[in-house]
Amino acid sequence: MIASKVRVLVVDDSAFFRRRIAAMLGNDPMIEVVGFAGDGRSAIIEARRLKPDVITMDVEMPVLDGISAVKRIVAENPIPILMFSSLTHEGAKATLDALEAGAVDFLPKQFDSATNREASTLLARRVLAIGTRGVTRRLGTIIKPQPVARPVEQRAVVPVHRGSYKLVAIGASTGGPVAIQTLLASLPANFPLPIIIVVHMPASFTPAYAERLDSQCSITIKEAADGDLLRPAHAYLAPGGKQMVLERRGEGTVIRIKESTSDQTYRPCVDVSLGSAARLMPRDVLAIILTGMGADGKQAARALKEGGSTVWSQSEESCVVYGMPQAVEKAGLSDRVLNLADIGPSLIKAV
Repeated sequence: MIASKVRVLVVDDSAFFRRRIAAMLGNDPMIEVVGFAGDGRSAIIEARRLKPDVITMDVEMPVLDGISAVKRIVAENPIPILMFSSLTHEGAKATLDALEAGAVDFLPKQFDSATNREASTLLARRVLAIGTRGVTRRLGTIIKPQPVARPVEQRAVVPVHRGSYKLVAIGASTGGPVAIQTLLASLPANFPLPIIIVVHMPASFTPAYAERLDSQCSITIKEAADGDLLRPAHAYLAPGGKQMVLERRGEGTVIRIKESTSDQTYRPCVDVSLGSAARLMPRDVLAIILTGMGADGKQAARALKEGGSTVWSQSEESCVVYGMPQAVEKAGLSDRVLNLADIGPSLIKAV
């Protein structure tokens, strides 16, 4: 449990948005806004002085931009930083730059009155999720060692049937963009299986994210399109705002992109995509649940396990937020718990 309030530094060049963000965070009794900054340089100074548990940061600012400020702050002290982004292609690219620089999460900058309550709740949940470790570190209650560079074998419910998989399926949320990049960058150009990827992202972000992954990895990576045929050494990213499912076509497997329904919280949803894989190839999937808030993926992991497939989860020590992997592990569904740096090499060995 959080033993103290999460202390937040709000950074934005607009006084209006600084006040708005502070008001939104002020609705949660477990959050305290301890300071403000109007540019990147001031953010660095205030971060040193206040030592907050979380920083909210705008990308575009005078004097020193948000991306440069993130690099400087993280280099001095790894404070979790939540970026605010515009819902444009250029905004997506800038936010991805910030994540690469060391920010841990992002939210669209949507503060209109119609969605204010929902946006306030989401903002508070993100801040609490990424700020908890900062609180415990500040209070001196964390005594965990640093992540070790070796896999942690949690259990072996189903023996690893090396070489017999037909699909790798990856699900993630908070912290996922960088984690997925780390994993995929370790795979060789001749990786023998197709990969599907589901990460909670808005529609304007997934095209830019797929382009970036493709430019940085040896395998081919694209935003999934309706009718795509699964091919080895190709990774297919679920489009933001929609749902990606798999269907059989002759001897092959194709992707279908469907509109999300009003009752689907996550768009795209890990349970939807990996659940379709469980129905189509119940024994032949290697699923990997990475860092993220909530429990999306647990339902699909259960279906995959019941069918005879294999499920891995990311270790707590290497997660930005230990929510989705924890849900899978606590339910007894994870065959292996691995540090992020070990997942790629272990995947290569397994297939």
